[in-house]
Amino acid sequence: MTDPFGFLSTPREPVPARSSEERLGDWSEVYAGQFLLPLISRQARRCMDCGVPFCHGGCPLGNLIPEWNVYAAHGDWLAASERLHATNNFPEFTGRVCPAPCEDACVLALTEEPVTIKNVEQAIADEAWALGLVRAHPPERPTGRSIAVVGSGPAGLAAAQQLTRAGHSVTVFERSDRLGGLLRYGIPAFKLEKRHLERRIAQMREEGTRFRPGVDVGADLDATALRDAHDAVIVAVGSTEPRELDVPGRTLEGVHHAMEYLTAANRFAEDDRERPSVTAEGQDVVIIGGGDTGTDCLGTALRQGATSVVHLDINPVRGTSRHPGEPWPLVHPKIYRSSHAHEEALHRDGADPRVFSAASVRFDEGADGRVGAVRIALVDPSDRAPRPGTERSLPAQLVLLALGFRGPGHDTRLAVGLGLLPDDRGNFARTADFAARTTGASASTGASASTGGPGPAGVFVAGDAGRGQSLVVWALAEGRSAAAAADRYLMGSSSLPAPIAATDGPLV
Repeated sequence: MTDPFGFLSTPREPVPARSSEERLGDWSEVYAGQFLLPLISRQARRCMDCGVPFCHGGCPLGNLIPEWNVYAAHGDWLAASERLHATNNFPEFTGRVCPAPCEDACVLALTEEPVTIKNVEQAIADEAWALGLVRAHPPERPTGRSIAVVGSGPAGLAAAQQLTRAGHSVTVFERSDRLGGLLRYGIPAFKLEKRHLERRIAQMREEGTRFRPGVDVGADLDATALRDAHDAVIVAVGSTEPRELDVPGRTLEGVHHAMEYLTAANRFAEDDRERPSVTAEGQDVVIIGGGDTGTDCLGTALRQGATSVVHLDINPVRGTSRHPGEPWPLVHPKIYRSSHAHEEALHRDGADPRVFSAASVRFDEGADGRVGAVRIALVDPSDRAPRPGTERSLPAQLVLLALGFRGPGHDTRLAVGLGLLPDDRGNFARTADFAARTTGASASTGASASTGGPGPAGVFVAGDAGRGQSLVVWALAEGRSAAAAADRYLMGSSSLPAPIAATDGPLV
């Protein structure tokens, strides 16, 4: 602890973002240039270095937050970076896109505003790169074992880096033309500029990881042959099956799933020459779904020059304090929060774009067979049933469905070729659940406590494909744990860290 009174004398001061007006004119990240390091050091001094650091438990990775806060407070960026990278392969990703459940678990949050942990994390990572402190770590000696990682999202990349550094020969297969999965095409550049992703991929190549983009395992490459050619396989294909909205007019032109829209926008932002196949330019836009994907659509639509944007959330307006049913520090509370995209909409249009406790009941046809309006109704919070007499129409030539995802899909050649089965939630089954479904054994028979445990021999499932839709920080923790499980399977034991088990929660 650097200053025993720091949390009393220094107020919380987040790093300021660029102005909304400036942000709406480009696709750059919301923060301008390097963080203000004196500000970061002052905020790090607010850390109380608690006897029981509950922030560790709030982070699935178990980040050593009080330790790197001390080093950041003193400006020792080398030591801070070493402690940060000890638990997190890619802190510049989580420092930008994670909703920071660690801050809600901060002891200071009980009576005051928590330490700006997320800002400190990003600043340490960025400063380490700027000072040339982040280097490749190739293995000391090869093990002679080969591993295929299917999927190059956060879980796949974390697993691949851990296994490469352990000495295994690792090849990452990615069905898209570019590497990164969700990090590449699901998260807009104004939240995560892709240069950070490219920098990490370059580091991984230098360490010895091989990448094969544009290869759809199961379609372009037989999954059974892939398994036979490697000593182990890690499946990290994400949760890509979007949830559907079954209302009249759903098939009208102009109604799209959010990821279809975001992928087109992200491709265009990366200097692809083709105009986005789906764009909000000059359109009245309605976004259905109040989560992070919906807010990413909002920020994207504003930058594309949408005429108007309405953001529908079926949930009621939440309070600003933790609900008694969400006890500290176990649960990341569902409270009223505004994203940078909401701030931008308020600046541009003079009003919050959100409509709460609202459900879409149908899509009305406009000109040329396209959607022309969304008919919505207010809902009863108890059962989400539309309330009579509350219906109204919103103009819309573009409707984006940001309703989440329901699994990786199972009637695919990938699943069949690797022998993967669905669990009760539609994800790939694993560990005890997989053992029970395939052998009829009890939930404790033949099962591993590690993420990805034994389904078919040597096949491990990591990230959203097994956990279900979750956060990037959970995907990284899953990738690290799956790597430890695969290493232990191949070598009999493993020194790789496994921060979580496949059954760990919460799902946030």
